[in-house]
Amino acid sequence: MISRTIKLHKILAAMLLGCFFVLSCENDMAEVQNLSQKSIGAEEGKDIESYLSQEGKVKAKLTAPLMLRYQRDSPRVEFPKTLRVDFYNDSTKVESKLFAKYGRYMENENKVFLRDSVIVFNMTGDTLLSNELYWDQLKAKFYTDKNVIIRKPDQKVYGTGLEADQDFKNITIRKVHDSYLDIPDSSFIGE
Repeated sequence: MISRTIKLHKILAAMLLGCFFVLSCENDMAEVQNLSQKSIGAEEGKDIESYLSQEGKVKAKLTAPLMLRYQRDSPRVEFPKTLRVDFYNDSTKVESKLFAKYGRYMENENKVFLRDSVIVFNMTGDTLLSNELYWDQLKAKFYTDKNVIIRKPDQKVYGTGLEADQDFKNITIRKVHDSYLDIPDSSFIGE
């Protein structure tokens, strides 16, 4: 009788345990789909503020609402929802600023790829507009083979292809399409 009761308890315990596992293994389908849509191997950061320094000096400050870091295959960091970078001179004063709707930093190459409404301007009022732009971190240069617009306080230049220093002191446009120079009306001088 005692062995029969023990067997019955074991059977009931096994059945309860089985029911527990069956009921606890149920997942919400939306949760499962959300997990499968997330990028495998990606680290995610929100409200990012990051500093780049070289030889102990701050060279740039990056802010972005979202950052995705991938370490498989070709390590990269992506900024899919806009980014802003302030570039500093050796005196840690802002010398230029950059805005883009998308950016990707290729870690192995020390290069940044920017696209979609890229705007770069310096503190003297020079502005670069392009849909695609690269920044070489080691050379401190911008370049592209796409269309660009350069706006200066007294001039506007349209072209294709560009190479420029980070501070815009030296700009080379490979193929200039149009250029406009604002000349003040001198007919009133001397009257």
